[in-house]
Amino acid sequence: MDKLKAMQTFVQIADQGSLTAAALALDASLPAVVRTLAALEADLGVRLFHRTTRRIALTEEGRRHLDSCRQLLGSLQEAEAALKADAREPAGQLTITAPVQFGQMHVAPAVTRFVQRYPQMRCSLLLYDRVVNLLEEGIDVGIRIGPLEDSSLVAHTVGHIRRVVVASPAYLARAGMPQHPKDLLQANCVRRTGHNPSWGPFIDKGRPFSISVSGNLDFNQIAPAVEACVAGVGVGMFLSYQVAPYLADQRLQILLEAFESPPRPLSLLVPHARLLPTRTRVFIDWMHEALLGFRLP
Repeated sequence: MDKLKAMQTFVQIADQGSLTAAALALDASLPAVVRTLAALEADLGVRLFHRTTRRIALTEEGRRHLDSCRQLLGSLQEAEAALKADAREPAGQLTITAPVQFGQMHVAPAVTRFVQRYPQMRCSLLLYDRVVNLLEEGIDVGIRIGPLEDSSLVAHTVGHIRRVVVASPAYLARAGMPQHPKDLLQANCVRRTGHNPSWGPFIDKGRPFSISVSGNLDFNQIAPAVEACVAGVGVGMFLSYQVAPYLADQRLQILLEAFESPPRPLSLLVPHARLLPTRTRVFIDWMHEALLGFRLP
């Protein structure tokens, strides 16, 4: 039995004062209305109406149930109206997280455009260079670079990002062009402080391997390491978006492309797929459009 339909039928019978009038109001046949009422009474285990050949009247149980049904159906109508209004113009709070530099370069501008387009939205963008637990930290949407490990999350892949080895034309003119990742053993490599000194994985004839590199300059942040490579200090390994502006104006050049490992997925993450608020669905569509096909360079 469709309980929602049964409640609507019951309310119409009470409002119209007869089974025949309720059938007309519902655009249903009289036998269908009679069957629905009988099924509802059987399910509840009580009689809702006193019925004679001439009149129909609510029982005491029927009056109590009528009040409950009116409240439930009214709440449902209000919820549907709110959702329809929300679908037209999303509103409310949304919390998003992304890696720091990627968030600054690509997510923050897209979020800014989003709140300009939907002024009833309030967005908080949290930038962290760590894996954020969306459920525990109350995050609505996460942007992540790399494979998805938490199976409780739903991922929408929107692009891919390469890990690239780069150097400036000036450095290459001085030190020569490396032909194989092993040539990096003789290169001056600009590294990240506290990170694994091995670069990779590289792929050669289908087999992955890493190279333990060295150099005379380390940084704990990406931006100055990139600038050092632009200045000609040495070779660096970065994610492609981190050096995209310098590749575009040819101040840096990608090396050893033939040995690159497969690109990493760029994904939009949500804690679950069902029953997402309209504001979250609209934001996912917005970011999907902003980042779709992302692969730099």
